[in-house]
Amino acid sequence: MVSSKLIIAGLGPGSLDLLPPRVLALLQESRHVYLRTAVHPVVADLERMGIRFQTFDHLYQQADNFEEIYREIAQTLRQRLAAGQQPLVYAVPGHPLVAERSVQLLLEQVDRAAVEIVPAMSFLDALYATLRLDPAQGLGVLDGLRLAEQSLDPAQGVVITQIYSRLVAGDVKLFLLEHYPPEHRVTLVQAAGVPGRERVAEVPLAELDHQDWLDHLTSLYVPPLPGQKPRRYPLDPLVQVMADLRAPHGCPWDREQDHGTLRRYLLEEAYEVLAAIDSGDMYNLCEELGDLLLQIVFHAQIARENGYFDINDVVRGITEKMIRRHPHVFGDLQVESSRQVLANWEKIKAREKGLQEQHPSVLGAVPGHLPALLLAQKLQHKAAKVGFDWPDWRGARDKLQEEMGELARALEQGQGRLAVEEEAGDVLFAAVNLVRLAGVSAEVALLASTRKFVQRFQAVEQMARCAGQNMAECSLEQLDRWWEAVKQAQKSEK
Repeated sequence: MVSSKLIIAGLGPGSLDLLPPRVLALLQESRHVYLRTAVHPVVADLERMGIRFQTFDHLYQQADNFEEIYREIAQTLRQRLAAGQQPLVYAVPGHPLVAERSVQLLLEQVDRAAVEIVPAMSFLDALYATLRLDPAQGLGVLDGLRLAEQSLDPAQGVVITQIYSRLVAGDVKLFLLEHYPPEHRVTLVQAAGVPGRERVAEVPLAELDHQDWLDHLTSLYVPPLPGQKPRRYPLDPLVQVMADLRAPHGCPWDREQDHGTLRRYLLEEAYEVLAAIDSGDMYNLCEELGDLLLQIVFHAQIARENGYFDINDVVRGITEKMIRRHPHVFGDLQVESSRQVLANWEKIKAREKGLQEQHPSVLGAVPGHLPALLLAQKLQHKAAKVGFDWPDWRGARDKLQEEMGELARALEQGQGRLAVEEEAGDVLFAAVNLVRLAGVSAEVALLASTRKFVQRFQAVEQMARCAGQNMAECSLEQLDRWWEAVKQAQKSEK
C-alpha cells in the first residue's frame, strides 16, 4: 500500500472496462473507501465484486446547494483523516481533477505531500471520442451551474457539464441565447463511453430544455458560430469589477449612481481622451481610453440591473451595425472612394432607422444636447447634404465678415445684451461653417487653442515669477512682451 494519507481516485466515465486496474486494486484493498456518489454506472459493478464503501449521497437531500455539499464532503474527509482513517480513498466519477469541486476544496485544505491523485479516463475523453472532437482545435469547458462566473467565446466549441435536469437546461439555454441564435444546433450527450447507455441527440438551441431524458451523466456540446474569430480582448474582468462595485456590499458611491448622474463623467472622460490625443502621449491615451471604456461598462451595468440590456448587447449591436454599414468589406458592394463609403453609410443608416418617416426635417435626427460647436457643425453638415451650402470656404469667409460687421454695429450702437448675444451667436455659427468647409472640427480646434492659451499663460506666469514680479501688478505692455516671447519660443520648437 502507498504511504499517502489521502488517495483521490477517478472512477472513469462509467464502464468497468474503462476503470483503471490501479483504481480497482485500491478500492478492493483499502479499508476506508468513500465515494462522492453511488449514482454512477460503475458502482453496480463494484457492489457485485463485494467492494465496501460509504457515499455522500445523503448530503444531496439535506443541503441547499452544491457548494454546501462539496464543502461538507471536504470537511468530513479531513475529520476522518484526523481520526486515523489512513490511508483513505476518495473516489469520484471520471477524472478527479476534471469538474470535481469537492476535490479542489480538498486539495486547498490538505497538505500536498499527504495526497496522491490516481487518474482515470474523464467523461470529457469519452465525449471527445463520441463526437470526434479534437480539443487542440479550440474547445472550452464550462460548468452548467456556474455559467455567470465563466467566460464564453462563441468562436470556439464549448462543452457544458451538469445538464442534469430540464430546469438546468432551461437556465443554460437562456444564457446561451445571449450569444447564439435560437436555431443554432447543439448536441446533448448522455453517458458518453458507457456501452448500452450512451445517447446522442442534436437539437436547436431553442429546444434544449424540451428533452425529458436528461440526467447526471448528460453534457452539452455547443459548436462554434460560423464566421466568428476567437476573442482576444475580453471585457469580462472589467464587467465583473463593475458588477462587484454595484453589488449590495460594494462601493456606496458606485451604487448611488444612475445614467443621469454619470453624464458629466462621460463627457469629462471623452474630453480627456481628446487631450491625450492632442498631447501625443500614447501612454496617457491608453489610460484615458480605459477611463472612457469604464463609463460605457458602468452604463451597461446599470441597464442590466434594470432589465434593459447588458454589455453583450452593446458589443453585439455595434458589431452588427459595422458589418451592415460596410457592405463593401463584408458584402459584394463595390466602392471607389471614401466619399462613396460615406454616402452609402448615410443611405443604410436612413433605411435602418426609417429617418424619413421619423424626422420630416433632415435636421431632426441631430441630437440637440450636443456641445454648441459640435451641434452647429453637425447641423451645417446635414443641411449641406441637401445642397444648402456654400460652394467653398470663400463664401463662408465672406459671411463671417458680414456677421462680424453686424456684431460691431450692435456694440457701437449699444443695442443691449440680447441683441449683442444674437449677433455674437451668428458670428460663432458663421465661424463654425468656415472651419467646417476647411475640413476641420470646430470643437477640436477650439479645444486645441484653449489648451495653447493655458500653456502660454502659465509660461508668462513663470516668467513673472522669475523676474520677481507680481503678475497682477505688471503693465499690459510687459505682459504682451512676455506673451510674444513665449509664442515665438513655441513656434521655434515646432
